[in-house]
Amino acid sequence: MIMAIDKGPEKIGDLFAEQAKKSAAKRRPAPAYDWQDLALRVIKELNIPDFKRSAVFKVCKQKSRIMIEKCLNDTKELCRSGEKWKYFFKLIGGKNK
Repeated sequence: MIMAIDKGPEKIGDLFAEQAKKSAAKRRPAPAYDWQDLALRVIKELNIPDFKRSAVFKVCKQKSRIMIEKCLNDTKELCRSGEKWKYFFKLIGGKNK
């Protein structure tokens, strides 16, 4: 009786395909709430650094979507140079509820 022995991947492409399957399983799921999606958009558009990302999520959860989008648009319009994320937080902090 001949038993089949699992040789593993035969080509280097097979190794990459297996790795891609594993990494696809580890990807983050889609945002559960609209404010999370808005926060991700703000982070992307203003190039928010890693150490300030949690603050963006907090602000997007606490403030209204309209206010966040207004501050985002004002930031993109008024802040032509420098770090836009600092200007965004300045606007958010100065606005009343």
